Amino acid sequence: MLRIVLILLVVIVVVLLVPRLLSHSVTPSVGSDAPPFTLPSQEGTPVSLSDFRGKWVVLYFYPKDQTPGCTREAHNFQADQSKYAERQAVILGVSVDSVDSHKKFCAKEGLNFKLLADTAHTVTKAYGSLTNLGVAKFASRHSFLIDPNGKIAKVYTSVDPAHHSAELLDQLHQLQTSGGSALAR
Repeated sequence: MLRIVLILLVVIVVVLLVPRLLSHSVTPSVGSDAPPFTLPSQEGTPVSLSDFRGKWVVLYFYPKDQTPGCTREAHNFQADQSKYAERQAVILGVSVDSVDSHKKFCAKEGLNFKLLADTAHTVTKAYGSLTNLGVAKFASRHSFLIDPNGKIAKVYTSVDPAHHSAELLDQLHQLQTSGGSALAR
């Protein structure tokens, strides 16, 4: 009986971990070109990174619409919209949820910035933000600050949704006043 339980445990570990290890992609580094993309927004219209050339872009990946941490993070970005506009920056949220899910999330939570649907997981993977548990795939909570020339200026792979918007605004201010890029965190 113990042997069967151990074999079953090994099989479960292999099924959950091997796909995650095989699908892991590399996070773009500071100073590199931001991977280009075009994804549909909550309105169903295509949004491309190139649409924002000349502006700073906060590209944030989040796991799931209408979950507590993701809702809190989105509310903070929404509350700080005017501060981002003052700094010539736009906010783009990305998850693997559908356009319809994003539309409902925005309507329910009063969000007016773009949420992009990466249902094919291509952009999430290109940014090293795809978590693959075998049976479930979702975006890891990562953010990228992209400069007006399309270069990665800052990478966040450890994000506290309660304070992330303020952290990004502070970093954006520092980068704009120093004219440089920050080291990856």
